[in-house]
Amino acid sequence: MSLYVYGVVRAATSLPAALRGVGEPPQRVRKLTVGKTAAVVGAAPERLRASRRDLGAHQNVQLALSAAGPLLPTRFGVVADDRYQLRRQLTERSDDYLAALDRVAGMVEMNVKVAAVESGLASIVRDDPEVRRARERSRRSPSMEADLRLGEAVMAGLRRRAGAVGAAVTAALSAMAADMQQGPEVAEYVLNASFLVAAEEAERFRTAAAGLTRDHAGQAAVTVTGPLPCYSFAALPAPARA
Repeated sequence: MSLYVYGVVRAATSLPAALRGVGEPPQRVRKLTVGKTAAVVGAAPERLRASRRDLGAHQNVQLALSAAGPLLPTRFGVVADDRYQLRRQLTERSDDYLAALDRVAGMVEMNVKVAAVESGLASIVRDDPEVRRARERSRRSPSMEADLRLGEAVMAGLRRRAGAVGAAVTAALSAMAADMQQGPEVAEYVLNASFLVAAEEAERFRTAAAGLTRDHAGQAAVTVTGPLPCYSFAALPAPARA
């Protein structure tokens, strides 16, 4: 029977009572224990889709597991062909999984994104040399193409300004984190980074990020999401296939 995999925990971790996950009806969540580690699994739906209900169920299970102890979470949609495959991988990588669990124990992930904002255009024209040159060319030789190039220069200038904010945000928040990982590039953001933060420091981290948001209002938009399971810091292959 195929198993849906939520992540790896220590064998001693107690699962919350009556925990249910993906599937229709929602499937019971249980542990598959091998030595000192355990995969947290449920029956895999025959047709797994990234529906809002199943995405929410996946996240809710992982949030509950994170509250119970250290977790190496999987991304949505990780399925093992059978329990023997999982047992084999847990056995072969036992020391690696235990070391990774020790690393994230008592920690949470905070994700920070920074995006450009279309405000303060006068200051961009005044302070950004590339934009200033594009405006001067447009004034000397007015044309549709020159206006297009000016618009492109302004957008690039807005991203550069937001990038400077992103660098300042990264430097300030990294001082409060045990580690930081750059996330995948997202078109509308100049920064997509995740920070490994002690759980008891999560609120202080959010407060510091809110202060940075105020400090840079009008220059960039700063968004903070978390606390989250430590997706970016497990540093191990998923215990199955995605």
